[in-house]
Amino acid sequence: MTLVVVHLALTAAYAGFQWTVRGLVYPQFAMVPRAAFPGYERAHQRRVSRVVGPLFAGQGGTTLWLLLARPDGVPLLPVLAGAGCLAVVLGVTGLLAVPLHRRLDAGFDEHAFRALLRVDTVRALAATAGTVAAGWLVLG
Repeated sequence: MTLVVVHLALTAAYAGFQWTVRGLVYPQFAMVPRAAFPGYERAHQRRVSRVVGPLFAGQGGTTLWLLLARPDGVPLLPVLAGAGCLAVVLGVTGLLAVPLHRRLDAGFDEHAFRALLRVDTVRALAATAGTVAAGWLVLG
């Protein structure tokens, strides 16, 4: 039971983080003076990695553990659903969000910024669904 509770805590922490980024952090990008934006963007990337890295590693670890050594009584379907949600988050991050941030490194780009907001909404929704799946594990 400890594993599923830790897994729920990690998924909920990441979902809360992602919604904070989507609702608070990214909208403020448009308010940064254009001349200062490249430095702001690079600082954002460094700082956000310190939070998201451990959350990704923790979720990845608990997800793999649940997939490879699922404790007795833990249903498979929510484990698979949660793994799918994490795969979406990681895939969207690596394939879409990271390249958009790299474009923004050169300076504020309205098109890249709008795309980042859309991509981040997908991440936030997938993270929320992963938390629901983790809650299902805890509640049985």
